[in-house]
Amino acid sequence: MFEMLSEHHLMALIGLVSGVPLGLAARLGRFCTLGAIEDLLYGGSDLRMRMWGVAIGIAILGSFGLMMAGMFDPAHSYYLSIRWMPMASIVGGLLFGYGMALAGNCGFGAIARLGGGDLRSFVIVLVMGVSTWIVLAGPLAPLRAAVFPQVQTSGVPPAIAHRIAALTGAAPAVVGLAMGAALLGVSLASRRLLATPARIFWAAMVGLGVVLAWAGTAWVARTGFEPLPVVSHSFAAPLGDTILWWMTGSVRPISFAVGSVAGVWCGAFIGSLVKGHFRWEACEDPRELRRQIVGAALMGAGAVIAMGCTIGQGLSAFSVLAFSAPVTMAAIFAGAALGLRQLIVGFAPAG
Repeated sequence: MFEMLSEHHLMALIGLVSGVPLGLAARLGRFCTLGAIEDLLYGGSDLRMRMWGVAIGIAILGSFGLMMAGMFDPAHSYYLSIRWMPMASIVGGLLFGYGMALAGNCGFGAIARLGGGDLRSFVIVLVMGVSTWIVLAGPLAPLRAAVFPQVQTSGVPPAIAHRIAALTGAAPAVVGLAMGAALLGVSLASRRLLATPARIFWAAMVGLGVVLAWAGTAWVARTGFEPLPVVSHSFAAPLGDTILWWMTGSVRPISFAVGSVAGVWCGAFIGSLVKGHFRWEACEDPRELRRQIVGAALMGAGAVIAMGCTIGQGLSAFSVLAFSAPVTMAAIFAGAALGLRQLIVGFAPAG
């Protein structure tokens, strides 16, 4: 069967298959970035934040396990091939986090909610997809390139494991595996989380989805003839890629990004049917719609500046231990905390 598919179709198929677990985890495991932050700050629960730790730990272990097996070189990934700019991670992360709070979802969450019939998320997906391309390759691209130029790196990749390995003489794969195991152990050190194995399972599925994407795209790049990139999941620029492909598919090859978005949507759709939660929803409040449009636009711009979203930096970049990942995620957390405080406390009636 694979002989009948082009390399572009294989990449899209890998995105589809590895994206389905992410969509299922969002609907069945309530895996959500903004929800985890809100639970931690206002709900007194760190369960969903620990789920993120489990997903990242599994992703790191899987990615560096692939590296040890000679099946994947993290240095070939987008996150380690571009010179890291700390200010870009901070500014982009803050914009993304604040926009995420305004919109009520990140790009990944919007796709997952769309799979459950939420048409409000369709607006977020469209606006965010267009916004990314306006900043990435549209009218604002020259300004973005002038302020935050993305330059190819040279020498030791901008990654935690690779820098530690260069200083200590240890193999990067060994350092990465040790750090992944440590993060996984810390995340699982909770009786409440251990008492809910379903949460652990779905968090692990998210991490494995990222690893499967790295393994599959690396295999295609290694065995194929097309100069295709080694990629994993992210849901900012890929939303724009998907919109463009649906409009110009006859002249634009299908990509991993298109398959990835479709996979998350399919997984979320299946999950919503399993839970009996599928229902059509629309926005009835113009103020809410305006807030979601502004938030989606900020997320698109922020993700391009930071070189990734909550999934792109929070999982895919974290899985290769890029320097940008923890800094961007800290900035996203801060931006989301500010946005949530404005929405929950700032607009609360005076007592």
